[in-house]
Amino acid sequence: MTTLLEVIDIRAGYGEADILNGLTLTLSDNEIAVIIGPNGAGKSTLMKAIFGLVSVHGGDIRFAGQVISGRRADQIAKLGLSYVPQERNVFASMTVHENLEMGAYLLRAGLRDHLSRVYDLFPQLQERRNQIAGTLSGGERQMLAMGRALMLDPRLLLLDEPTAALAPRYVAETFERIREIRSQGIGVLMVEQNARQALAVADRGIVLVMGQNRFEDSGPKLLANREIAEMYLGG
Repeated sequence: MTTLLEVIDIRAGYGEADILNGLTLTLSDNEIAVIIGPNGAGKSTLMKAIFGLVSVHGGDIRFAGQVISGRRADQIAKLGLSYVPQERNVFASMTVHENLEMGAYLLRAGLRDHLSRVYDLFPQLQERRNQIAGTLSGGERQMLAMGRALMLDPRLLLLDEPTAALAPRYVAETFERIREIRSQGIGVLMVEQNARQALAVADRGIVLVMGQNRFEDSGPKLLANREIAEMYLGG
């Protein structure tokens, strides 16, 4: 596998305050990596730092061999990286179809093909393509947010708490869709509160504590680690 993302000894945060303190990780293409850890560990800050939404005060972030730390989010998106935030991730007053079209704002051609691929992955969205996004269920809105991010045919998808506040059936369905996204050759890096289920689908898990890597291993090995289970997975 080829290294797709490198986060090298970064310090990042809001204003002059660092939330991330020397964090390092790598992600290969066609890999699912899950970041878990206690509240306040810097998980969401890491996602925002990668996508150019918070200040990086030290270290480097490289995507597909290019340094992206210090670049704007739109510049990073053009390189093939998409980000789905936990909240406010759809245009609530627009239809499902209009949301997907908005996701293709950088495309110069091929809109129909991209729409077809997203609708194949999320059939419910095609059924509701004329429905206002704000009237969708929580699970359907999350599917729409992921579908919109996939409209640019990214090489890497960043997901911040994709199953937060979802009903159990949508939690399972979301993780199944994430597997399908990976099967299409797209890398996935996600922050997730449903740690056990996330690690079960992950190639690799990273435990983040106080802005630094505390543990890193394959998903199954972290699940089997008694210390990890007691400290971060509820026993």
